[in-house]
Amino acid sequence: MRQRTTETPTGGQGSAGRGRAGVLSGYVFRVLREQLGQTQESLAEALGVSPDTVAGWETGRRPLTSLSVGHKVTIRHLLMRMGTAPDLLAALDRGMEADVLLSGVLGTEPATEAANPMGAWVMQRDLVEVLTWPLSGVVPSPLRSLPAPPRPRRGPVPSAPELPVADQRRFFSRMRETAEQARGGNDFLLRRQALYLAGFDRSADTSDWLAHQQRTERPDDWLTGWLNSRSVAAVAARQGDRERMAHFIGRTLADDDRAEVANLNYWAYWIGESPLRLSDDFIGETTAGPWHGARLMEHLVSGLAPQHGFFDLNVHTLWTLLASRPSLLRAPSAAKNALRARLPVVLDEPGLPHLARGELEGIRYAIRLSEA
Repeated sequence: MRQRTTETPTGGQGSAGRGRAGVLSGYVFRVLREQLGQTQESLAEALGVSPDTVAGWETGRRPLTSLSVGHKVTIRHLLMRMGTAPDLLAALDRGMEADVLLSGVLGTEPATEAANPMGAWVMQRDLVEVLTWPLSGVVPSPLRSLPAPPRPRRGPVPSAPELPVADQRRFFSRMRETAEQARGGNDFLLRRQALYLAGFDRSADTSDWLAHQQRTERPDDWLTGWLNSRSVAAVAARQGDRERMAHFIGRTLADDDRAEVANLNYWAYWIGESPLRLSDDFIGETTAGPWHGARLMEHLVSGLAPQHGFFDLNVHTLWTLLASRPSLLRAPSAAKNALRARLPVVLDEPGLPHLARGELEGIRYAIRLSEA
């Protein structure tokens, strides 16, 4: 039998900081345990720790982020051997990463612009989905289609990581402060990502505040202006205003080949089909990067739901992707089959925007040509 240990959190965050430092990874860890069909007691036995330690990890009382690197690696390997799905292990890693970012944002003193990790690299979807889970209530992609746990749960369980309302307000306030302080400075990436995260705020003034931020920005290069326009359109679409997105597609994308390439580069990076980057510069490259596109196609097909706020952009990006990479339709794939089956259903929807309907018809024709 392994000797049971109790981890002691390290670092100087204080009790309040520790209380929220592990809320995201702790919730993912509980989902992971439930998918394995383990109780806190049985998993503690398998991992060689006390049941109280497992309970502390799951609640964030003993943050997983405070474990030593060696202990984290050992636990990960044991969970892997127990049959944990790779996607869940990856979500756990992103949960710990998101906990570090969240704890830093909610800390007593805001990070200086130079030391703010929000501007250290271009964030991707898998991290942002976990980070914003308690703010948006939207379940991260790897956790959306999990089967019911093999063991019944004991009592009520929250459906998402819980972050107190005061902390949510503090988060959004810090994002606004960060974006405003970075305006006109050298850290455009920090400002852009702070603006994007501020857009998850459901406050009534969020859309207007973001639009004001865009108007007061005077970008001296094409890429900065393009990214600003996209961010405002994306936030508006998330809040149900599809007119800004329609304007972005019709005026910013459709009439500019550079914008179309930037859109593909952005999407491919966002869903993890191209490697991590430290700046946005790659988005403005004149040709789409050396990524295949199969993963992006699968993602876009899954978003072909007219009620989805990003439906118009998904359709346009899919149309552009297939026009630039026709080989995606020549080879058989699950994404192609799903697209073929989905198109008649979507095209039967009343009230489809004219541009989206035309692009969907073009995609259907391209599929027929690929099978002729």
